[in-house]
Amino acid sequence: MGQFITQLFKQSGARLLAGLVVMQLLVLPAMAEAVVGGAVMGDDGLHKTTWMRDTFRDLREDLAEANAEGKRLAIIMEQRGCIYCDKVHREVFPVPEIDSYIRENFFFIQMNMFGDVEWTDFDGEVLSEKKMAQKWGLMFTPTMLFFPEAVEDGKTAPQAAVINMPGAFGKYTTLNIFKWVVEKGYETDESFQKFHARNLEGVFAD
Repeated sequence: MGQFITQLFKQSGARLLAGLVVMQLLVLPAMAEAVVGGAVMGDDGLHKTTWMRDTFRDLREDLAEANAEGKRLAIIMEQRGCIYCDKVHREVFPVPEIDSYIRENFFFIQMNMFGDVEWTDFDGEVLSEKKMAQKWGLMFTPTMLFFPEAVEDGKTAPQAAVINMPGAFGKYTTLNIFKWVVEKGYETDESFQKFHARNLEGVFAD
């Protein structure tokens, strides 16, 4: 009788161990898929980072809040299943220098190109995200729009933006666009292309 009980416990333990192994094989890949770089995949299929802001979805209020923090307002438009959004969240935004630069200098809000959440544009018009994307003429994701500290009454977001950045660029281009905005290169005679080339000289000097 004692041998039977011992054998039963051994078999139960083996089944439990096998179950735990199977659970790990199923759960760990799912967890790895859910976390991309420093971002977590949200229920809407968009990458969520800790530097993205949750606001009342009024761009005029968002601009005021960004100014109060001494940061520049920026929008990133994404969509579910976007391979280029995935690329920047895996290869660009997690770069320590870029991540810290965003946190120190930008007030980023995220919008879903095909979302139904309502936002208020700078001109006061309230539209769903997908209708706002249509109004703004945005066709590609990711698209980032960067804004000045002051926006004239009646202007839409694209009209007010100092730069519209469609698509996924490499880490050096992305970082230099961020720097060009913060340093207000758009107010000088130096184009971004020249600014970018000048900043790359030090990177590739060796």
